[in-house]
Amino acid sequence: MGGMMGGTGFGFGYGLIGLLFSVAIIVGVVLLVVWAVRQFSSNGQNSSTPGQSDGRAQPSPREIVEKRYAHGELTREQYQEMLSDLS
Repeated sequence: MGGMMGGTGFGFGYGLIGLLFSVAIIVGVVLLVVWAVRQFSSNGQNSSTPGQSDGRAQPSPREIVEKRYAHGELTREQYQEMLSDLS
């Protein structure tokens, strides 16, 4: 009665090889997806000049200070000091 469980002992070995092969394929697919995402995202960043990706010019330092003051990030004294430093 050797049947399926009998004698050769290769059943477990082939099952393990099949499992390892399946895991290797899954890992390969995941690595391929990660690589593709990195390639497309880095190409998108490098294709345009910094600060002009939306077609608008960068704000001037004075505009940045005015915006920060308007948002309440700066006190009046800090705002006036920064404006005098810029002029």
